[in-house]
Amino acid sequence: METSNNMKAKLESLKNWFIRYSKIFLPIILVLCVALTIVIAIQANKRKVEQEESAVASEGDNTEVGVLEEVPQVPMEEASPEITELFNTYYTAMVEGDTETMTQMVYYLDTTEILRAAETSKYIESYPPLEIYTKAGPREGTYIVYVYADLKFYDYDQPVPGMRTYYVCTDEDGQLYINEDGEESESELHYMREIQLQEDVVDLNNKAAAAYNDMIAEDKTLADFLVNLADEIEKNVGETLARAEEREETEDENEESDAAESEEANAEEVVVTKVKTTDVVNIRTSDSETADKLGKAAVGDEFKLLETKGNGWSKIEYNGKEAYIKSDFLEPSETENASADDEEDTSTQQADNEQTTTTTGTVTVKENVRVRAGASETSEKIATAYAGEKLEVIMKQADGWTKIKYNGKTAYVKSDYVE
Repeated sequence: METSNNMKAKLESLKNWFIRYSKIFLPIILVLCVALTIVIAIQANKRKVEQEESAVASEGDNTEVGVLEEVPQVPMEEASPEITELFNTYYTAMVEGDTETMTQMVYYLDTTEILRAAETSKYIESYPPLEIYTKAGPREGTYIVYVYADLKFYDYDQPVPGMRTYYVCTDEDGQLYINEDGEESESELHYMREIQLQEDVVDLNNKAAAAYNDMIAEDKTLADFLVNLADEIEKNVGETLARAEEREETEDENEESDAAESEEANAEEVVVTKVKTTDVVNIRTSDSETADKLGKAAVGDEFKLLETKGNGWSKIEYNGKEAYIKSDFLEPSETENASADDEEDTSTQQADNEQTTTTTGTVTVKENVRVRAGASETSEKIATAYAGEKLEVIMKQADGWTKIKYNGKTAYVKSDYVE
């Protein structure tokens, strides 16, 4: 019995893995659509599988598995104007290699996918009008979206068909976004799995498969072209990542040296006592986006910082009570030394930091550079920005750092590396 239960658990995990990857329904179409659509969230899917396998392994032999609700027949509809606009904008950004727009529309694109997007755009010439269909998603404000597209490559005469399935959600401000974080619950995965097996979805998949297979059968050159294209893209992405890794190793060595010198020169630990908001943001009763809203902070509102939590939230004092704001929307406004015997007057330091040049628009990365959570070489590394990439500027600071918006969050890069 134990062997049977373990086998069922493994099969269920494998089935979930397949469904997450079945956004592109045939293996050979997978190769094509990886090159065409960019956002496949491989790493997110792997994390999801690892979490599920860990959960299965931790269950006792006598634990009863919850019964999931039966999914009704959900009608397929033509996309609403809002969803149509979302994907027309997304595919235009894909063709133009506009990774900045793509990162604003997708949660979440990692560094490798951003590089792959920029590289793939070099080979795509255009796309005709999209065929976009939707089904209601597992939660209110979510949608399963099916996009059928014929993409035209520079080096091939005929447009190539492909179909991609997306999970679209609505944020707290009512804006639609493409969700690729791979953090769906078991009930959401069950819903998506059942939806994929409904007859109208299968028919749409078969339509795209038939069109693609007919082209492959009639033209061996096309099959060779697609395989070579995918290999070329992955090769170029790999080389860029390798160069970035070499640069990071050199930076790490320099940072270790700088950090040692900094520790000697600054024996006192600096503690943030107050923070101010960098954008309009909700104030909530607890550290969750579903918690009740107590109010809304405007840009520049200042609060006493009670605690910075490891889950991305900060506990603040609001109207004499404890409240929470997402840490991404906060920056230090007042600090003090940890030692009470030698408190440092921060007013001069704050005035110096305010001697900045406020700018708008974007800057272009001159050389690969680290994107950090704070204006310091010892701050947390968020990502690497690559030469030629455009970044949204908040302001250029007098301390040699440029404050930017990166993937919707406030971040910093060294000013010497951007123009």
